[in-house]
Amino acid sequence: MPSYFVAMVLLMATYALFTLTLWYFWSKIPAVVPKIGSPTVKITVIIPVRNEANHIGALLMDLAQQTYDHNLFEVIIANDGSTDNTSYILETFKEKSHLSLKIIELDQSLKSASPKKRAIETALKRASGALIVTTDGDCRVGPGWLASLAEAYVSTGAKLISGPVTFIKETTLTDHLQTIEFSSLIGSGAASIAAGNPSMCNGANLAYEKIAFEEVGGFEGNEHIASGDDEFLLHKIAERHPGKIFFLKDPRSIVRTTPHHKLEVFFQQRKRWASKWKHYKNPVSVTLAVYIFSCNAALLIAVSLSLFGLLSWPQIATIFLLKWIPEWLFIGTILSFLRKEKSIIYILFVQVLYPFYVTLFGIVAQKPMYRWKGRELS
Repeated sequence: MPSYFVAMVLLMATYALFTLTLWYFWSKIPAVVPKIGSPTVKITVIIPVRNEANHIGALLMDLAQQTYDHNLFEVIIANDGSTDNTSYILETFKEKSHLSLKIIELDQSLKSASPKKRAIETALKRASGALIVTTDGDCRVGPGWLASLAEAYVSTGAKLISGPVTFIKETTLTDHLQTIEFSSLIGSGAASIAAGNPSMCNGANLAYEKIAFEEVGGFEGNEHIASGDDEFLLHKIAERHPGKIFFLKDPRSIVRTTPHHKLEVFFQQRKRWASKWKHYKNPVSVTLAVYIFSCNAALLIAVSLSLFGLLSWPQIATIFLLKWIPEWLFIGTILSFLRKEKSIIYILFVQVLYPFYVTLFGIVAQKPMYRWKGRELS
């Protein structure tokens, strides 16, 4: 038996154990947060936008229909130089709605390496809420979204709450593939929080104390990195307040966004996500990023060895099944929570493509530049 086969089996066995551990910690997250009276915490919803004319109106309507007391929350939209009808839609909605809405037009003469962080920081200076909630302009939220976050905040005493994010509706194969990949990231982030080692979250559904943001210096130290407004903050607050990070596993809190239908947009977004891994200071997050990359790259090496006759097909099957079976269990569980059962049958497609995907973006992320919303960022 070749030593490289033994090494790969051992690596995939550790991956299987890792995935089952994620599944275990996901299962340990309470599905319902005990409600302690009616929360009265003041919330500020911050939405950084740029060219979201096709989406922002729907999100504003969702916010106007929140069940949470409208006297207890405000919405601040930081418009970062939109060149479409975003500004017109915002002003028109503000005139007709009773929603407490502030619109900030960011000064375009001031350049920033991280426009989104700048937008959030600018909005935070005008925020009156004790609890800051962030989402994106292309998202949709249910009527109980803010109520679920407020209840979780009061019940748990968390300094930062990460919420679930998924896609609105899948109509194509690529939509389902994006849903599965995104669900695995959401589930992994949730499990890491439950395990006490927070690694990932998503700024499309994030809540944190304003005072906690200020205590850790906000985005200080990461201003030069375009992405990571969510995860770098997560790591800083987790370090400052161990055990005070919570994942909200409440169906009311699910935020939905639109899958990308253009390959170039998808590529640039994933490159943007991958680009922040090399800037992680949290040793657990760094180790996980390298480990996941290594496991997926190992599968490509295994296939290459089999093509040269150095591994038999039963040996290849052993290596792949050690990875695939636990993944199916874990991702299938996440998809069920997100009400995405129709995507489960497509998991195998993602599993076949994922080693190529992870290896590709692990490599291209080393090149700092990418395009996002009409801007060249790094």
